[in-house]
Amino acid sequence: MATLTLLSFVTIAAVVIFDFTNGFHDSSNMISTLVASRAISPAQSVLLVGGFTMLGPLIGGTAVANTIGSFVSIGDLQASAALVVLLCGLLGAISWNLLTWWLGLPSSSSHALVGGITASVVAGYGADHVVWGIAETLQGRPRGVSLVVIALLVSPLLGFAAGFILHKTMRLLLRGATPGANAGLRRGQWLTASALAFSHGTNDAQKGMGIITLILVLSGHLAQFDVPVWVMALSAATLTLGTTLGGWRIVRTVGFGLYKLRPLHGLDVQLASSAVVFGASLAGGPVSTTHVVSTAIMGVGASERPKAVRWQRARDIALAWLMTIPGAGALALLFWWLGRVLQGMTA
Repeated sequence: MATLTLLSFVTIAAVVIFDFTNGFHDSSNMISTLVASRAISPAQSVLLVGGFTMLGPLIGGTAVANTIGSFVSIGDLQASAALVVLLCGLLGAISWNLLTWWLGLPSSSSHALVGGITASVVAGYGADHVVWGIAETLQGRPRGVSLVVIALLVSPLLGFAAGFILHKTMRLLLRGATPGANAGLRRGQWLTASALAFSHGTNDAQKGMGIITLILVLSGHLAQFDVPVWVMALSAATLTLGTTLGGWRIVRTVGFGLYKLRPLHGLDVQLASSAVVFGASLAGGPVSTTHVVSTAIMGVGASERPKAVRWQRARDIALAWLMTIPGAGALALLFWWLGRVLQGMTA
């Protein structure tokens, strides 16, 4: 029992570390539009985004947590075996987050989490312990990995479309405006950035909440999957801490590497992104703020001056996105293999 409790503590600690890397990795995408458009100072943007990121998971419901907590079916495994599987998957996701942060690539923490845990479960106990949800999806009721993948694939397209349409509309409405309108647009970004941060917190912190609650169920500390208040607070606080420390390597890539952002661009990107992320949260779809913000910037740029969008940099980011699930999965398999080797050495 003591060993199981220790293993539960270590696995929850890994979730906390993942949430932290998620905070400075994904949240940097929100800060990037504020900094690049010179709406507010870097210090102000960190405090604003951090504060509203904290509020999101506390009052935004648990629909995404329920999805994340149920895309693998490992309740029939021995508790310690199930926790080891989760731990290896989390270590793979954390490693991928750190690697892409070091390279300045805005990859998806959501993809990394799903890729890492899925690969670990399949390697350890077979594909039948993953809830693929293919049949239900074909019947119009997506669930499991299918729901996760659909949300992660569709959300970037919605981000691009929302950014494109919104910026076209805003330019039409402001066609007679003078340069003095930029001051009002910068002030408006305080509201739109707050909305995006709230949406991000509502969606991203719930991923950690879902995994921690699953750990508590597997270890016998909870009778059923019901997210405790302290888990909400822990995930929210950890994500916020990562946000406040920032990921400035990624800020430079997103804020300055895709399109030259001015106040109107920043406002439109934030508004479009917050609508997509919050809508997905209500539907229980775990999406990547990284994907949505980046494609919204591309959509805004394409609606104004397509040739000015740095499509080569966009292709590099897209390649990182495509590599995230298999990359995090490969790292999780490495941790699984190392665990088996160490187990054999100590047997």
